[in-house]
Amino acid sequence: MADARSGGAPTVLRVVLGKRLHELRERAGLSYEDAGRALDVTHATIRRMEKAEVGLKIPYVEKLLRTYGVVDAAEVEDFLRLARDANRRGWWHRFRDVLPEWFSAFVSLEGEAELIRAYEPHYIPGLLQTPGYARAVLRAGMPHAAEEEIERGVALRTERQAVLTKEGAPLLWVVLDETVLRRPIGGPAVMREQIDRLAEAASLENVRLQIMPFTAGPHPAMYGPFHIFRFPIQELPDIAYTESLVGGVYLDQHDDVSAFLESLDRMCAQAAPAHATPGILGGFRKEF
Repeated sequence: MADARSGGAPTVLRVVLGKRLHELRERAGLSYEDAGRALDVTHATIRRMEKAEVGLKIPYVEKLLRTYGVVDAAEVEDFLRLARDANRRGWWHRFRDVLPEWFSAFVSLEGEAELIRAYEPHYIPGLLQTPGYARAVLRAGMPHAAEEEIERGVALRTERQAVLTKEGAPLLWVVLDETVLRRPIGGPAVMREQIDRLAEAASLENVRLQIMPFTAGPHPAMYGPFHIFRFPIQELPDIAYTESLVGGVYLDQHDDVSAFLESLDRMCAQAAPAHATPGILGGFRKEF
């Protein structure tokens, strides 16, 4: 995947179907140019379909399947049904007024992952934020935004959190830097509520929370925050995500993602174990 600012945010299903079209084309021994001639489009259009950079036009998909030798009517109809589903807008489209296009892909990945791992050196991750904490973070990042825009952002963040309690919820495994718990955001009352929320989340079977104390010294990811997503879909590789002030970058090349995974594995061994987290949180709560 590329820098998400370069195009519309795909749903996970669209990414999977794009990869399947790529495999079918290669199995048929056809080039991008060959497939493009079958549709009377440029080879760039075929590339963009396979990379999930554009929606899947049903007539195009149907003709490509025939061109690639998929002739079983049931198989074709199943693929077309999935393509129609992939073209539907996600629930987060309701928040398009406050959701940057480059972050829409993140919400899609978050909703389909079976494992979400993260390192966060600055803030509590969005999936674990209280409304009060989220409000203070959004206000700090958008000091000139109208109150309505801030509240819409809080509502979006709150709705994202439903992924942790849905049927088939992912495992969320987060390493928090000690800085996150020491930085006063929103005032003492907000911080106490937020720490209580972390303690509550840490008690869930599908949430593993570790704290990286200052005393642990330097670690492999001191350059900044990142997420790693893993999916129950065979065709979809692990995806790493990093962001800056103006956009996000999604990486799915094996060597790139492996570097993030190796760093996070080392950090998990270096951080305080998960069973110590409630006691650590209790100590910080007393400071607020």
